[in-house]
Amino acid sequence: MADPLSFPSPDDPEAALASVVALRDLADRLEAEAVVQAIAQGWPWSRVAECLGISKQGAHKKFIHLLAERGGRP
Repeated sequence: MADPLSFPSPDDPEAALASVVALRDLADRLEAEAVVQAIAQGWPWSRVAECLGISKQGAHKKFIHLLAERGGRP
């Protein structure tokens, strides 16, 4: 099995750029799931926002649809 922390060389732009896309997707999914769990555990939007380094309003706007889709509380 390949080392998950082994990245392609920038000398291979196609592989390197594909890895960037995959990492962004993974980061986005991890962020979304962590926000959903934080809200489900009773965290206020202000705490979520602080952890993400964004405003409370920005966090709410970015993630409220996930809670609505899952029937969670806003």
